[in-house]
Amino acid sequence: MKWSIHQLQKYRQGALPLDEAVNLDSVKKRNPEIRDIKPVHVTGSCNIGSKKLTCHFHLEGVMTLPCSRTWEDVEYPFSVETDEQFSWDEATLATDDMIHPVIGEIIDPTPIFEELVLLEVPLQVFSENAEKMTSAEGKGWSYTSDEEHEERLRLEKENKVDPRLAGLADFFNKDKE
Repeated sequence: MKWSIHQLQKYRQGALPLDEAVNLDSVKKRNPEIRDIKPVHVTGSCNIGSKKLTCHFHLEGVMTLPCSRTWEDVEYPFSVETDEQFSWDEATLATDDMIHPVIGEIIDPTPIFEELVLLEVPLQVFSENAEKMTSAEGKGWSYTSDEEHEERLRLEKENKVDPRLAGLADFFNKDKE
């Protein structure tokens, strides 16, 4: 999704409608936790002025992330609304630092879409099976629920013999010999 400034001049009297699917596979390189992302549906409109372009974007999509417990793929839907401004005029850019500068004659909102998607990645996501899982083990790691862990600790504490008294356990066995 790219536009030239000259191409946008024909929409000067009205708004440029947007309804496209944008491929944002490059976010997988920037955040390796994103295993897959389907094409993002971008809708909205853009109004062009003499020195800047003001756009309202609505992004909807689905990204695949790892479950924090089971490491299974989890499809995570997201939806983002944003208003962005682009300008090719130095004086306009100097007045507001929230305006994206246009380098050359082409306006490309794809890097902004990538940033918005990266901001939507949650810290943790859980699969439907994560609640059912009580314990799991692998090479050098294990997972147990809090309840199961507390039960194991309680049993170990009950069965543990005080090391100062460990020698007395065999006292009567030695006496019979």
